[in-house]
Amino acid sequence: MKYNKILIIRTDRIGDVILSTPAIQAAREANTSSHIAFMTRPYTKDIVLGNPYLDEVIVYDKDGAHRSIIATIKFALSLRSKKFDLALILHSTNRTNLIAFLAGIPKRIGYQRKCRWFLTDRLPYLKSQGLKHEMEYTLDILKAAGMSFNEEKLKPFIPVSKIDEDFAAIFCQENKINEGDLLIGIHPSASCLSRRWPAQRFAQVADKLIESLGCKIIVLGAGDDLKLANSVKNNMKHEAVVVKDFTIPQVAAILKLCKVFISTDTGPAHIARTMDVPCVTIFGRKQPGLSPVRWRPVGKLDKEVIFLHKDVGCIGCLAHNCKKNFACLEAVTVDEVLDAAKRLL
Repeated sequence: MKYNKILIIRTDRIGDVILSTPAIQAAREANTSSHIAFMTRPYTKDIVLGNPYLDEVIVYDKDGAHRSIIATIKFALSLRSKKFDLALILHSTNRTNLIAFLAGIPKRIGYQRKCRWFLTDRLPYLKSQGLKHEMEYTLDILKAAGMSFNEEKLKPFIPVSKIDEDFAAIFCQENKINEGDLLIGIHPSASCLSRRWPAQRFAQVADKLIESLGCKIIVLGAGDDLKLANSVKNNMKHEAVVVKDFTIPQVAAILKLCKVFISTDTGPAHIARTMDVPCVTIFGRKQPGLSPVRWRPVGKLDKEVIFLHKDVGCIGCLAHNCKKNFACLEAVTVDEVLDAAKRLL
């Protein structure tokens, strides 16, 4: 079927949007002459601005300008003039489904979960079972629209400009990071306590890498993550550089210079993989929908990506209300992370 104007919608976090970028490329491959727009939130818009497969980026500010239901309705009605004929809702929420409906988009495809009656085409919601990767779940929406594309060519993507690369070069110059240095990146934070490996252990890994490899360490710590990044640095015996102010493309340009990236299950791991940087990712929580099967960074296992995930016998996961002091995270040792990083190097 021919679609003239397509709206792709994804309004959750950084990693979620990055793992949705292959769907943009796939939509363009299947609809070479269509107008394709992507709707996302303000803090994730830089992931898709400048994407060569997109014609338009639409920003929906659900925590700010469009927070109230009245503002959301006005936003949805303003989309009517754009005359989209297909909405691909990669992660269905009450608001995304409502917006697509009120925007008068005749075909609205999404997962059968919240406010599913606003959709015209519904896929069974099996994401919580963690049967496959999130990238595959997003592509299933396109297949439901009858689109054909080559999945083998698809990978997460962030556009990085010459300005971003110059920013990275200046950052390195200011912090005495030279072209021949072995640079390793670390990101200790995550959106939930149940995903945060102890900062002291990140510090131990960093020190051991410096002592055994003579490398230099950068620690990401923008915004609310700065306190944790400084904690890693302050617990180290050796020096590290904290990256505290950056846009998403700027951090991508910096991470491109790294030989390996070590982090929790969080967005920067997916940023690193868009730059083809090998990743060691530490997972917690025993829930299929949050498992590495669904959320690990994209890449060849044991060659480009290694994840560490321990089963400590929990029957049910209480997430940030854990009563076992996050035993799943505590079970991942410094030596295991160190060994994984060296294997990827």
